[in-house]
This record gives sequence, C-alpha cells and structure tokens, in this order.
Amino acid sequence: MVIERTKKEIIVRLSPNIDTEDLQKFLNYARYTELTANFKVTPEKVDDLVNQIKKDWKNDNNTKGL
Repeated sequence: MVIERTKKEIIVRLSPNIDTEDLQKFLNYARYTELTANFKVTPEKVDDLVNQIKKDWKNDNNTKGL
C-alpha cells in the first residue's frame, strides 16, 4: 500500500488482490469521516439519526408494499 498526500487530496494505492468488500467498508468509513469532519455532533448522534431514518423509511414503505 502506498499513501501520497498532495495539497488537494490523499491518494491511496492498493494491491489488486484486496477484498473488494473490505475495501468498500473502508471507503464508506472514509466518506463518512469526510462528510462529518466539520460537524459538531458526535458519531453516535449521527448513527442514531441514520437508524431513525431507516426505521421511518421501512415503516413508510411497508405500508406501500415495497
């Protein structure tokens, strides 16, 4: 693995043998960190909100037969 930092971005080069599912989990976490970097809210509060949104979506769509 090679990590390179420029003024605009961080570049990560990985072996093509890496498990894509593990890579996707890492990328999801990196994106989450990027999106919440400037928020003054705890990750737990964000997770609570996500869980509530998922619950509400399921309830709304179960009544529609989705």
